[in-house]
Parts: sequence; C-alpha cells; structure tokens
Amino acid sequence: MLVYLNNGLVPEDDAKVSVFDHGFLYGDGIYETLRVYNGKAFMINEHLNRLNRSASLIGLTIPKTDEEIKKALFLTLDANGFKEAYVRITVSRGAGPIGLDPALCKEPTFVIIANEFKSYPEKYYSEGVAIMIPEVRRNHRAALNPQIKSQNFLNNILAKIEAKNAGAYEAVMLNTDRFLAEGTISNIFFIKDGVLCTPAVECGILDGITRSLVIELALKADVKVREGFYRSEELNTASEIFLTNSTMEIMPVNRVNDSAFSPGAITSKLHEAYKQVVSE
Repeated sequence: MLVYLNNGLVPEDDAKVSVFDHGFLYGDGIYETLRVYNGKAFMINEHLNRLNRSASLIGLTIPKTDEEIKKALFLTLDANGFKEAYVRITVSRGAGPIGLDPALCKEPTFVIIANEFKSYPEKYYSEGVAIMIPEVRRNHRAALNPQIKSQNFLNNILAKIEAKNAGAYEAVMLNTDRFLAEGTISNIFFIKDGVLCTPAVECGILDGITRSLVIELALKADVKVREGFYRSEELNTASEIFLTNSTMEIMPVNRVNDSAFSPGAITSKLHEAYKQVVSE
C-alpha cells in the first residue's frame, strides 16, 4: 500500500513520522475520514470544510489548499487501485522540541491513508448491533470544543474499552449533565412516537456530516425531526434506534444495555434514501 506523506507517495513501510511530532506526543492535530464509492469521494467538500474549521479552531495552518488535498487524495486512490475505499486525512502540528507551545513546530505533517473498503457484515443491517451506555462521560464542551475533530481520542477509547468489555459494538456516551451525547465513532438517532430524535449539537457533540444528511433526508421524507436534550432512559421506550457515520452509513441497533430492539421501517427508509444519494 502507498501512503501520501507530506508531499508525495511512499510505501507504507516508509511512511514514518518523527517521534517528536506533536501529533504523536500530545494528540495535537486534526483529521477527517470519508467514504469513496466507485472512485468518487462522497461529500468531500463538506469534509474539507470541517477539516478547515478544525484547523482554524486550534490555530493550525493546513499546508495544502482544498484542491491540492483533492489531487493528493485521488493520486493516493489511483496509486493503490482503490475504487471502494475509506480515506483518512490527518494534519498534525508537526515535529518540534518537547513542549506545548505550537510555535515549536515549524511545519505541519500531512498524511492521507486510503484503505480498501470491506462491507460490514450484512447481519449488522438486517439484525442490528448492540450498544451500551458507558460510565466514562463525553468531554465537557467548555474543556474541549467538540467541533474540533482532533487526534486526541483518549476519551472515546476509554468508552470503547467499556463497550468491548460489555460485549457491545458501540458505546454511546452521556455528557457531564447525563444527557445523551454521541458514540465513540458515531451519532445516535431514535424514533419515538413517529419523531426522529437526536442529541442537539449543544449537548457537546461533533456535528457529523452523515448526521446532517440523515436529518435532511428525514425532513424530505416528511419525518418530523427533533434535536434536543435526552436522557438515556428515553431509549427504552423508542421504537427504533440507529447509529450513523461515514463508513457505516445508517446502522440499526438491536440492544441497549439489557433492552432489545428490532430494525424498523423508518430506519430502513432512511438508509434506502441515503443509498440513493450515494448512487446519484
């Protein structure tokens, strides 16, 4: 596999970053993950807009323009022969002496990794996956702005460990006020009384690109949408629950802790609408 590192393609064994890189030392960096369908990068402009927003929020200068990033992305895909892929774009503060001052790093590190996409097991979509509510809470939005899609992922990793220990596919965290927030790699939706409900951005979540598209598709399908503050107990009386992100798209949930659910008609309808957008 070939990886795009800084200004060109290198074999993966040679794709090395300095141990003094502040992305490695401190998690000081940003990233985006996106899907490629039949050689087309899905919603790439939205992902690059969010990458630029994250960079602005941490005072990081991305060393390439959007057009240069697109060129590098498709160069990476073509060099690896990938038509169906998922791609991660990472920009770190770069290498510099040990210390927290961003000025210590003279040049950011830029990386594009493309991997061939292998579909999730079909039973995940037909039967659903299990989620749980972990003890670890989502970082408070006043401590770390959730609109920064950063490399600092330890909060999510701790929640993921809880999920694995509980035999669950995903952990959906509560915020520090005990309202539903988001999963370790996903946003959560649930249907209650025919209304599509999802935690508001003000709950301290990342405004997922897939999340935004699903809300748009629901409104077009005349499904009422409510973004709000929800307790985890409200999931117990939901008729349907699903997760979203760029790679899983819309993934139904069949269990929350000890409560069982079944994939439902609205979830299926929205996923079909999502697939239609992809095909277009």
